[in-house]
Amino acid sequence: MSAYRIWGVIRRHAYVLWRAPHRWFDIAFWPLMDVILWGSLGAFVARQDQASQAATPFLLGGIVMFHVLFQTQIAVATGFMEETWSRNLLNVMTTPVTETEYVLGTAAFGLVKLLAALGTLTITAWAFFRFDLSSVGWSLLPIGLILVLVGWAVGIINIGLILRLGQSAEILAWGMNYVLLALSGVFTPIDALPGPLQPIARALPSSHAFVALREVLAGNPLPGDEIVRGLLSSIVWLVGSIGFTTWMLRSFRKRGLVTRFS
Repeated sequence: MSAYRIWGVIRRHAYVLWRAPHRWFDIAFWPLMDVILWGSLGAFVARQDQASQAATPFLLGGIVMFHVLFQTQIAVATGFMEETWSRNLLNVMTTPVTETEYVLGTAAFGLVKLLAALGTLTITAWAFFRFDLSSVGWSLLPIGLILVLVGWAVGIINIGLILRLGQSAEILAWGMNYVLLALSGVFTPIDALPGPLQPIARALPSSHAFVALREVLAGNPLPGDEIVRGLLSSIVWLVGSIGFTTWMLRSFRKRGLVTRFS
């Protein structure tokens, strides 16, 4: 493994982002709209019912932390899709850059994009709704770590699906985020979901992160059991996603499917 080649992958994606202003859409525009949407909903609910005044922090806290998962996932997935859009995949596969180096490079660049998106979210939430998520303290770090690991895992799974199914599977890179948004209990407890969906939701590592987040926002101590379960299951997801995509890549090369992207 070469740090120089990983740095090369990071620079490649940095140049693309810098020279294509419209690619800042998912870093700046979506976070801005999400804060306005969910913050306004929370403010409206609070005005209707005095007992629901705590709705705004839960909604804003949920969407801010969901963007941790969203940004890490979309950065890994679109990092690969950049090569398919530019018909550059064959060139990448003939370079000395290994699959591990490439994924590490896109994941590291995704963290940079994540910081930029969190900056947008934090400033917007404070400016419009006087909400500061950092006030809950260091508890955000283990919660954020779980969501980053889940984001990486889902992004890697999406790469494997695109390798197997072709570019038509790219819609899954965005679609899976909304599945996780609906089933992870981002804004409400898992018990609020329809009965048949609750077992699926409880099996998601991200659900444990958002349970812990709501406890902290409610002024309670960080639930260590939820954090441990979330970390262990997210690691299992990450290892499984790497195994799945490695299998898909092996099949991709054996069957000569690179012609789909060149």
